[in-house]
Amino acid sequence: MPIELKMPALSPTMEEGTLAKWLVKEGDEVKSGDLLAEIETDKATMEFEAVDEGVISQILVAEGTDGVKVGTVIAVIAGEGEDAGEAKATPAAAPAPVPAKDVAPAEAGAATVSAPPPAVLASAGTTNVGDRIKASPLARRLAAEQGIDLKKLTGTGPGGRIVKADLEGAPTGAAASTAVAPAQAGAAVGTAPAAAPEPAGPIPDFGIPHEDEKLSGMRKTIARRLSQSMQDAPHIYLTVDIRLDALLKLRGELNASLESRGVKLSVNDMLIKALAVALERVPQCNVSFGGDVMRFYKRADISVAVSIPGGLITPIITDAGAKSLSKISTEMAELAGRAKEGKLQPHEYQGGTASISNMGMMGIKQFTAVINPPQAMIMAIGAGEKRPYVVDDALAIATVMSATGSFDHRAIDGADGALLMKTFKELVESPLGLVA
Repeated sequence: MPIELKMPALSPTMEEGTLAKWLVKEGDEVKSGDLLAEIETDKATMEFEAVDEGVISQILVAEGTDGVKVGTVIAVIAGEGEDAGEAKATPAAAPAPVPAKDVAPAEAGAATVSAPPPAVLASAGTTNVGDRIKASPLARRLAAEQGIDLKKLTGTGPGGRIVKADLEGAPTGAAASTAVAPAQAGAAVGTAPAAAPEPAGPIPDFGIPHEDEKLSGMRKTIARRLSQSMQDAPHIYLTVDIRLDALLKLRGELNASLESRGVKLSVNDMLIKALAVALERVPQCNVSFGGDVMRFYKRADISVAVSIPGGLITPIITDAGAKSLSKISTEMAELAGRAKEGKLQPHEYQGGTASISNMGMMGIKQFTAVINPPQAMIMAIGAGEKRPYVVDDALAIATVMSATGSFDHRAIDGADGALLMKTFKELVESPLGLVA
């Protein structure tokens, strides 16, 4: 019997994607674990692997096709003993992709309807055959890396096989519990997601020489999410000037001691830690607004804005307040590198309880950033520069930066936002608290 390959849900929130590239062609023989295609989501390009063996008898969706909904049949595999020429899908089995204007593409973390649910804790039985767990090789490898117990998952692949998509959202390691997971970036907290803003109309042609470039899924999502954030969340902006001299001195001392370990702290690494500790000390700012519920987070997961070709992505330093500066530095370098290669996994950029965006390295003195919903705040960091500054009642020259917090006023009162900014300033100006 022919096996239908369907557009996979590569994250718990994916509704559609772009079939960026086929890695096989009709007539190729494939086995479990072989890579079949590259699928572009709104944030990354990810690999789609085979879970069954056979011959690719028909490719139904051409590479480069946008807006392919999850569940759409994209190819057919002829099973063992079948004639590949006869194993074809019926026309009804391959619905055409829905145009992007008719279906709102999945935002990072937006609630989905049609996508298969992520794997859940199995309440009765597991996906086993005897003592063998039915799981793809890639799923096994990722589970081992993330500390996920495959025995506790229910597979959504053919025959109940556990595949990579089933690992998304599953409890990992000792942290596994039945507690509610923090809201994913863009997920509705307590309410249904708001309707997406109307798309902009065509650009008038004024006869100016130009070239139009089709928007990527990432750029569409950025445009939609930022527009929605500005429309839905009343932003309040609070700015403080912060002396960096003590932090720069400590950074130099720490880097001298860490040189033998190949670790080099950046100012941004230390600011990530400072924001996380500040959120722990001012927990009323480590929240999400959900209409009729307020979610208070028990740890500070910091989303860090990283510029990549074609857009912006926010890899997450989880529980940053509890991590050492060297650990944050190592993780941030690794995440930023894979972000620029488009190799981040969804759990590495979906979520976070607050964000930080640093444009100081580009000489930007001060700016305001747009909140990344459902988060309720983002810290915008400007350049450190020599400025006249009053030190001990005397005018002096100091290295000073401006930091601006954007707060969702529905969730965070001005006084609480001001307390967070004050705490952040104190931590940066007296940085020994970051290594205590």
